[in-house]
Amino acid sequence: MKIVFALECANIVNNGTGATCLRFAEELRKRGHQVIIIGADILDNKEHPHYVGLKHYHFPVFQPLISKEGFNFAYCEEEKIYQAILGADVVHVFLPFKMENETRLIAEVLGIPVTGAFHLQPQNITSALHIGKSIFLNNVLYYSFKRYMYNQIHHVHCPSAMIANELKEHHYSRLKPWVISNGVSDFFHPVEAIRPLELEGKYIITMTGRLASEKRQDLIIKAIAKSKYNENIQLILCGQGPNKNRLLKLAKKVKLANAPIIEFCKQDKLRDILSYSDLYVHASDFEIEGIGCIEAFACGAVPLISDSKLSATNTFSLDDEHCVFKHGNASDLKDHIEWFYEHPIEKKDLSKKYIAYSKEFGLPIEVERMEKMFLSAIEDKKEGKDTQTLYPRKKDEKKKKRIFKRLLKKGVIKELPPYFE
Repeated sequence: MKIVFALECANIVNNGTGATCLRFAEELRKRGHQVIIIGADILDNKEHPHYVGLKHYHFPVFQPLISKEGFNFAYCEEEKIYQAILGADVVHVFLPFKMENETRLIAEVLGIPVTGAFHLQPQNITSALHIGKSIFLNNVLYYSFKRYMYNQIHHVHCPSAMIANELKEHHYSRLKPWVISNGVSDFFHPVEAIRPLELEGKYIITMTGRLASEKRQDLIIKAIAKSKYNENIQLILCGQGPNKNRLLKLAKKVKLANAPIIEFCKQDKLRDILSYSDLYVHASDFEIEGIGCIEAFACGAVPLISDSKLSATNTFSLDDEHCVFKHGNASDLKDHIEWFYEHPIEKKDLSKKYIAYSKEFGLPIEVERMEKMFLSAIEDKKEGKDTQTLYPRKKDEKKKKRIFKRLLKKGVIKELPPYFE
């Protein structure tokens, strides 16, 4: 198959959705498929085969915040998008934004089936504005995403059962959710990593991911500072984001004995850190899946996970009594950390169980499921089964005509497609 992925932030490897896009594309190519990615330009002066770069779009006022959150928007360069998807068997759009939506519109005119993914919780947006708990605003965003894109796409990839249920609760009744994990590369497995000298004798707690408010790294800092083992614990935060300085200041304020080590790590170093970590804490308020947690326990780090109802990560727990703590509660997290500190044998046994469990999330297994979704979408398109589930907008139909009239005027196409007859 010729498969086209549309994702604006595909050029940012430390963005979870971007990393997923690149991993899936690589695995699909191994299976013999041609995969082209449309995204914002990769500005490194290198050749990137199978990647169609679009000019970066800079938002007035909000661009510094958007950049800090590890995201890019791109201009809808219609000629490039058209050329990229020409002859595709299926187009897969990752996010409900303008570039992805315009790619969908062009594909529909060309008769190419379109599938989607739901990687963005409204809370990811509202929490960046420090209003993540606003039920009203989150519901407005759920409705907007549905109206703008998901009412027009039938087959949608949901990285967890939790988000599939959330879509059902928010009346996404026209789509068919495919619960498919984002998958873990077999690169992540336990290795004989040597701890740096400065970490010898320390009890190492790690968390990976963006340094953002909804990830709640602050909670881990507070919990360790409360612990009677504060002096012996070293926290490592693998990631980057807007909250780095805030977290360092908090560590000093609550008298964390050992300043947290904060850095964005390449995969080799990340695997080493996870392999010699004692615990992996996943404290997020909101999480569609939490692939970093799977990577951690695949390397042998026992996970300690928030029980937040809006986080799918706690479904990975193999021991709810010891591996799940009360959401947002630093004291409860502290108690769980101390239990593991005092029970090394039990922790070692759990580590072995988690390593075995991680095999269920292997990337090849999940990509095979994704292939089935693509083939179902192609079959539905051939038989016209998708039309009864979609809810075309008049705005979209007008926009399609404008796009193709511009392509005609620029000489990209010689005549309007049969779609407009």
